[in-house]
Amino acid sequence: MKIMTNEQLVAAYRDAKKNNHGADWIRLLKMEIRKRGLNP
Repeated sequence: MKIMTNEQLVAAYRDAKKNNHGADWIRLLKMEIRKRGLNP
């Protein structure tokens, strides 16, 4: 998932958690954030 920049990825994760966009999508974003070594 290299389509998003790090900033876009964190923003998408925060938006998904805030608006409850589904557990699978949130989990996928969280795994990618951890893989990249970022901190949401």
